[in-house]
Amino acid sequence: MKLKCHISQETCPSIKNILLLDSEGKRVAVKYYSDDWPTLGAKLAFEKSVFTKTQKTNARSEVEITMFESYIVIYKFIQDLHFFVTGGDDENELILATVLQGFFDAVGHLLRSNVDKRSALENLDLILLCLDEIVDGGIILETDANVIAAKVATHGLDGGAPFSEQTITQALATAREHFTRSLLK
Repeated sequence: MKLKCHISQETCPSIKNILLLDSEGKRVAVKYYSDDWPTLGAKLAFEKSVFTKTQKTNARSEVEITMFESYIVIYKFIQDLHFFVTGGDDENELILATVLQGFFDAVGHLLRSNVDKRSALENLDLILLCLDEIVDGGIILETDANVIAAKVATHGLDGGAPFSEQTITQALATAREHFTRSLLK
């Protein structure tokens, strides 16, 4: 499902961050799309606080929602991984939950239902590409897990995709690779 915003960026649903933490609250993959946490220390403190607040809940079967400070945090756990999506207190919880479910399901597809910390770390590149396909600069691009997983799989197999079809991160990585090759010649 693609969300379209025609009026202005202020009226678009937006994401503050997406966090994938392990069962001890340590980072596996995180992306911040807001300056609400300007330093690494602030980000780590937020992650620890959110983890501590949610660790005793039973978010294994369904998505859970909580208010934390002035943010809406949507979360779900599987095995030893904790998935979080954070939005402002004025965001629509259903949209945030849709983003979380899209991320959760896309990771499940990409890891062939073997969703645990070890598999996630072994396939960290796919998870980071997944985040790039879902959100760009806080704006939601895609929430359909099948579409996300297909795009990630395509990019993962075809590093030579045209720049117009690559995310910024992928395009920079491809450019860096070409530049490195040219220096080594």
